Amino acid sequence: MIARQLISNEILPLKTSDSARQALAWMEEFKVAHLPIVNNEELLGLISEQDIFQLNNLDEVVGNHPLSLIKARVNEHQHIYDVMKLIATPRLTLIPVVDEKERYQGSITLISLLEFLSSTFSVENPGGVIVLEMSENDYNLTEIANIVESNNAKILSTFLMNHIDSTKLELCLKVNKLEIGNILQTFDRYGYLVKASFGIDDQEEDLKERYDSLMNFLNI
Repeated sequence: MIARQLISNEILPLKTSDSARQALAWMEEFKVAHLPIVNNEELLGLISEQDIFQLNNLDEVVGNHPLSLIKARVNEHQHIYDVMKLIATPRLTLIPVVDEKERYQGSITLISLLEFLSSTFSVENPGGVIVLEMSENDYNLTEIANIVESNNAKILSTFLMNHIDSTKLELCLKVNKLEIGNILQTFDRYGYLVKASFGIDDQEEDLKERYDSLMNFLNI
């Protein structure tokens, strides 16, 4: 997945002749705190609510505003991981996309990025969630997948998290069945530490409520 495939057609760029008042109105309409400013096809940068409020003149055109986020952009061929890194660092609500000649192609909003991640991690698909903790040396995705498949299940998605200043890893698995009791027992027999699980266990009916709570949280 590359940046060009995530462009949202809902966001309109500002022209240098648009007023700060117009910019704020569009930010409210599009539910963002940033908007790109484009001169013809050239991306000049992003203007933020903070940029506008600091100048404190809503009738001033945005072309006269100092921009604090001039270099916030991605090339249309950059990978989704690059988009995630750039949009998260300065806490952007959108990131502009340009081609090789720095011509504006569109913007990727934080909402559209979250929607993509939701589909990628199979958030909406029914299934159980298992969180394993292990050392980096013990990480073996082939063995982990074999354990899941030996219990007549499939892995829908995985998410790997590193602990800061530690060799420990957390692996979050989404599997295609809610009845994960047998899978948990097999992980235990193989010496894996199950840090958390969300599904339906014959002996723990309250896990269903915990699973629903997790799914509601991820869908926010």
